[in-house]
Amino acid sequence: MPKENLKNVRSIYEATGRGDYGATAALIHPDIEFTSVGGPDGRTVRGLAAFADQWRDFLRSWEDFRVVAETYRELDDGRFLVLFHRSGHGKVSGMDIAQHAGAEGADVLHLRDGKVIRWLSYWDRDRALADLGLEE
Repeated sequence: MPKENLKNVRSIYEATGRGDYGATAALIHPDIEFTSVGGPDGRTVRGLAAFADQWRDFLRSWEDFRVVAETYRELDDGRFLVLFHRSGHGKVSGMDIAQHAGAEGADVLHLRDGKVIRWLSYWDRDRALADLGLEE
């Protein structure tokens, strides 16, 4: 299943790169645990409904928010590191998200049965790499 897992991870970022967040639902495990590490709310949500609600709430604040993957790296069986670039502007302030949080982030995704069961989304790429004991 490792090749299938990588294909599924790539599919998630291809869809979100187009702004098609709904297309990823089939690749998210119903019991997902999502944590925003160093993000605006820095909280953990559990379950597909809570995950979807969290993303809807976040996206309401941003215009043209996108995450575009730059690098995919399999860490071990079922665990992937994705380095990405984020873009978008605040709907009210017009502020560029890169000015607020930086453009480069990283995600660590854990897959089970081809679906993301745990998702750590790091606003600071260097912190993600440090937490994993890796260098870019």
